[in-house]
Amino acid sequence: MKKIISSLALCSSLIVLPTISQAALGDKLLKEGMTDPDVKELQDVLRQKGIFSATSTGYFGSITKDSVLSFQRSHSLTADGIVGSNTYQALIGNSTSTVTNGTLLKYGMTSNEVEKVQQLLKEKGYFNATPTGYFGTITQTAVMNFQRDHGLAVDGIVGPATLNALNNASSSSTGSSTVNSSTQEATASDIVAYSKKFIGVPYVWGGTSPSGFDCSGFIYYVFKNGGGVTVPRTVATLYQSGKSTSTPNVGDIVFFDTTGGPSHAGIYIGNGQFIHAGSSTGVTIASLSNSYWAPRYLGSKSIL
Repeated sequence: MKKIISSLALCSSLIVLPTISQAALGDKLLKEGMTDPDVKELQDVLRQKGIFSATSTGYFGSITKDSVLSFQRSHSLTADGIVGSNTYQALIGNSTSTVTNGTLLKYGMTSNEVEKVQQLLKEKGYFNATPTGYFGTITQTAVMNFQRDHGLAVDGIVGPATLNALNNASSSSTGSSTVNSSTQEATASDIVAYSKKFIGVPYVWGGTSPSGFDCSGFIYYVFKNGGGVTVPRTVATLYQSGKSTSTPNVGDIVFFDTTGGPSHAGIYIGNGQFIHAGSSTGVTIASLSNSYWAPRYLGSKSIL
């Protein structure tokens, strides 16, 4: 069970040099022999799905590989024991689920049914984190927002009435937890101002919410909730989108090669600086002229 780490309300001018491990899962391959914080997160997710029983160490050994192979086979993926974008997408879950369990689901519980509820809430725009199966404060808030919007008793508990509404509500409905409508026009200043609200939020593998972000998850969340713009979820797909700019403009996405090809990204905020979610720093502001980032800079693209 992954603990939910609260956002730190800290804003510092100190720039901490990042480590090599900056890419989000799905933007770099995880494979046997690697030692990486992302591997530990992978192991945690595999455990939540009941296919990894060892201690999460961050080392990708034979036990982790066997668990990945088992997951890949059960999801009709290429069984190579390597975690790339396809395996990542399957791990975080993108398919519609129907919850049929009549048991009450509430705060503090961990179960497969909770994970299904989180996925349903996510499909309907109420849950912006990775479904984990743990019913924490983020899930409780999402449930309450859904209940409020659908005329249900707002108690944060998933009972028969809430389950029925979740299973039958249109997936295109948008919950009150969504800050901006997709029809609103986003501006660069909106994006940058909103992004700075999350300085200090920790790095979480696969994270797409204020409880924790990976680099592309941060960009995805900021553009969606700060400007009503839906952008691709991974650095690789982000890099294939948008219009290249010779020099970055405020609100552009800046890209870096940390593992071979585009593997890290941030949002340009002006004055040679960008805001990003680094694995060793969390959400922070860095300089394009930094001795680590400058030689790894690939270019910028406009999404707006």
